[in-house]
Amino acid sequence: MKTAIVTGAAGGMGQAICSKLIIDGMHVVGIDINAGTLNKLETEIGAYFEPVCLDLTQPDEIAAAFSDIKEKHGGLDVLVNNAGTCFMSDFPEISSSEFDQQMAINFSSAFHCCQEAVPLMLAREGVKKIVNISSNGAYNFDVFDPPHYRASKAAMDTLTKDLARRYAREKICVNSIAPAMTETPLFGVLSEQVLQSAIEAMPHGQAMQPAQVADWVSFLISPAGDICSGNVIILNQGRDVR
Repeated sequence: MKTAIVTGAAGGMGQAICSKLIIDGMHVVGIDINAGTLNKLETEIGAYFEPVCLDLTQPDEIAAAFSDIKEKHGGLDVLVNNAGTCFMSDFPEISSSEFDQQMAINFSSAFHCCQEAVPLMLAREGVKKIVNISSNGAYNFDVFDPPHYRASKAAMDTLTKDLARRYAREKICVNSIAPAMTETPLFGVLSEQVLQSAIEAMPHGQAMQPAQVADWVSFLISPAGDICSGNVIILNQGRDVR
C-alpha cells in the first residue's frame, strides 16, 4: 500500500483529497493544526487515515513528523501540499506580521515539506508524486486577491517547476493545481459582495466543489499522471485562458 501525506487535511479541500486517496487504496497521513477535526475525520474515513497534529509554520515540527513517517512506513510515495489560507488585508495596509504568516502557511510549509519528502521518496521504487495546491489568483489579476496571497501561490508554482526538473530522472513528478473559486470554509473570509461577484464571474455560474479538485489530484497521482511533471494546471471553467 502506498503512503501519501496531505497537509491542511482538516479543511474542506483537504478532507475531500484525503477521502479520495483512501478510496484509491492509499494510506493517508493527514497533517493539520486542528486536532479535533482530524480525529473526527479519522472516525469518518477509517483505519487507513492517520492523523498528525502539528503547526506547519514550524520547520522543526515538520521534520519530526516526517522522521516518524519514515520510521513507520519506510518511505513516502505521495505528498499533497494543500495547506493554505488567504488573509484579506489590502495593499498597502498589510502588516509585516500578516505578510510573514501568509507566506509561512502557503509557501514555506510546502517548501519544508518538500525538503523532508524528497529523501523519503528517493527510497521508493516507481514514480513518486508531489501535488501542490496553488490558486488561479496567482495568474488572474481581474479578480480580487490580496498581493501577498498571490505571491505565496506564485512562489509555490516556481518551486513546482524547479523540483520537477531537478528530480525528473529520479522519477519524482511535481505539479501544481490552481483552482479558481472553490466552495471551502475560506469563503468565510470574503464579504458577501466580493463572494457574489466572484461566483458570478465563473462561466458556469457557480463555484467548483472540493471533490472535483480532489479528482484532479487523484488523476495526477494515478499511473496516468506518470508522464506529467512541471505543470500548473488551471481549473476555472474557462473563465480566463492562459
